[in-house]
Amino acid sequence: MNKSGTAGVEEYRGLSELKHGLPSHYYYDPLHHEHELRALWCTNWLYVCRSDALNGPRCFRTFTIGDQEILLLRDETNELRAFHNTCRHRGSRLCNEDAGTLKANSLQCPYHRWSYSLSGELLGFPSIARVEDFDKREYGLYKVGVAEWGGFVFVNLRGTDAPPLDAALRARAGGLDNWPLAELVVGCSHHMTLACNWKVFWENFNECYHCPGIHPELSRLVPIYGRSIMSRYEDPDWSRHRDDEDPRFRGGLRQGAATWSMDGQAHGATFPGLTAEERKVGQTYVTAWPTMFVVGHVDYVRIVSLRPVAAEATELTAEWLFPRETLEQTGFDMANTVDFGRHVLEQDGAACELNQKGLHAMAHKQGVLLPQEFAVFAFQEWVRAGLAQLTAHGDRAHP
Repeated sequence: MNKSGTAGVEEYRGLSELKHGLPSHYYYDPLHHEHELRALWCTNWLYVCRSDALNGPRCFRTFTIGDQEILLLRDETNELRAFHNTCRHRGSRLCNEDAGTLKANSLQCPYHRWSYSLSGELLGFPSIARVEDFDKREYGLYKVGVAEWGGFVFVNLRGTDAPPLDAALRARAGGLDNWPLAELVVGCSHHMTLACNWKVFWENFNECYHCPGIHPELSRLVPIYGRSIMSRYEDPDWSRHRDDEDPRFRGGLRQGAATWSMDGQAHGATFPGLTAEERKVGQTYVTAWPTMFVVGHVDYVRIVSLRPVAAEATELTAEWLFPRETLEQTGFDMANTVDFGRHVLEQDGAACELNQKGLHAMAHKQGVLLPQEFAVFAFQEWVRAGLAQLTAHGDRAHP
């Protein structure tokens, strides 16, 4: 659910006319799924881990995105590097471990022992004969774009052609400027594999039409969700309640609540740099399609990231970030916070799986979107645009 905490432009946001959704086969057809991997997952910035997951020179981790394997490492100067996990000789997998620390300032292919520097240059290879006209500079590792923001590490399979990361962070990365993102540490992680297409999750995220029926506890915590909308500007009659401070109309947390937790209270120190409005709203979002969203609360930050496993399977990872001092605080009750977020995610997951099961009906060619599903429409337009760009470039992963 895209529970936006900022008002933005003061005007009605709902759709002015009925819109049709994406074709149903987009959510289960394996061939179309492969098209989306190339069009959307192989061209956009993807969140892979927190920066401190690679905590020193020669640390490495590998990641899989569809059928693409990525090697992420820190070189001997501690700079982040990312490559396709593929040797330039005959395409062997270069690194066969999930994570670790390299023993030397080089990488060696386990198949034919071609070796590379940690910045990707080919250093050499064993051969019984001299190879004429061979320029090692042309056979470095295939580079993958890599960037950091607020302690988050992103990769982009377009390599040096990748656009700036800022363009991928929707609702402005600056929306979380008052949170000390880079200083926070992961206190808890939760992993789920959902039996649904990845787009089903994002569509669920982008509307609160489902909130009263699916999230009764969350709808009590954020009363405007109980009206099936995310913000006051989704109500066509919003101006009549312009000056009403009731959170059912204004948005934000219920009276007396401070954060997303089982009891609505903060159980650790709150961030000192937040504005009064950020505290009142209770949640500030930044999203990066198709990979993740980040939510700033008054006492912690939550990350939810996705990775497509198959046309009808999606891996979801949630991470709760806290100040280190909070985690070390005697008596700190992390469960009060984590259990609430996990409960909401499990409700969303069940709803998404329910949605997925119905999509195979022969009679159901595509859905229809009501006015308050304007953000679902925006997401679907983003999907359409990415697929159109892939077609325009001849069905290639790297335009």
